[in-house]
Amino acid sequence: MPQSSTAHQLNPLDSKIRENLDIRLLVLDIDGTIAGESNNIGEPVKQAIRKAQAKGIQVAIATGRMYCSALRFYEAVGSTLPMLSYQGAWIQDPATQKIYRHLPVSRTTAEQLLDYFESEALLSLLSVHFYINDRLYVRKITPETQLYAQRADIEPVAVGDLRQVLAAEPTKVLALSNDAGIINQLFGTLRQQYTPAELYLTKSVATFFEATHPAVNKGAAVRYLTERLLKLDARNVMAIGDNFNDVEMLEYAGVGIAMGNAPHEVQASAQWVAPSVEQDGVAAAIEAFVL
Repeated sequence: MPQSSTAHQLNPLDSKIRENLDIRLLVLDIDGTIAGESNNIGEPVKQAIRKAQAKGIQVAIATGRMYCSALRFYEAVGSTLPMLSYQGAWIQDPATQKIYRHLPVSRTTAEQLLDYFESEALLSLLSVHFYINDRLYVRKITPETQLYAQRADIEPVAVGDLRQVLAAEPTKVLALSNDAGIINQLFGTLRQQYTPAELYLTKSVATFFEATHPAVNKGAAVRYLTERLLKLDARNVMAIGDNFNDVEMLEYAGVGIAMGNAPHEVQASAQWVAPSVEQDGVAAAIEAFVL
């Protein structure tokens, strides 16, 4: 059952909520939302999504994953809309291959971040990922990178000095560590160095620090899809996510739902808290608000 301890939790059958609902677009995060430890979508979630689509509700994917890594989930949910990948930095329609938006990190900023990540204090503690043209480039293959690549089902390219791939600007820069404390420290330090107008900084999981173009976040991407491409508005959107990189889209959506496995701060930004991903929380949310 949804967590009753969350102050923002609402009864999904509350008449005041339901009378204002006009959901036409369902936006889903992948990791921790529709896909848990198994790295696959459970059958109850697939069935609930299909039932929502049968009612005429369109389904979109909004993820921090690479475009190529997210495709199998996009296909599994039967989406026909452009996919929002890399936190929305890369918006592409898989059917037509049309790229609607690509907002990369500037080369200068990427070099500055790399200088910091490769400082003496951090060099041995971090794996640094540059995403360029939907490929992953790394300095070397670390155990952390191997686990990441296995889950993402991609092949990282080890290049030694990452500066040599910066002829093109990276869509996203990621630093990962097994130590969440290091990532928290990194996050705090770089938030003091870069304003939101210079760089968007977030965490998709506790051990992933992510940096993208300042205009990029899932909320902005969902707004672009909703208002520019579909000619709908926020009240027509139900969004479901589980981590800090989902907060902006949960706040934008007419109905923002956090997973039961989400950090408390993320749950506080939502209107309702679903059961956890391992309890098929997305299916419960769709059942409550859509079906």
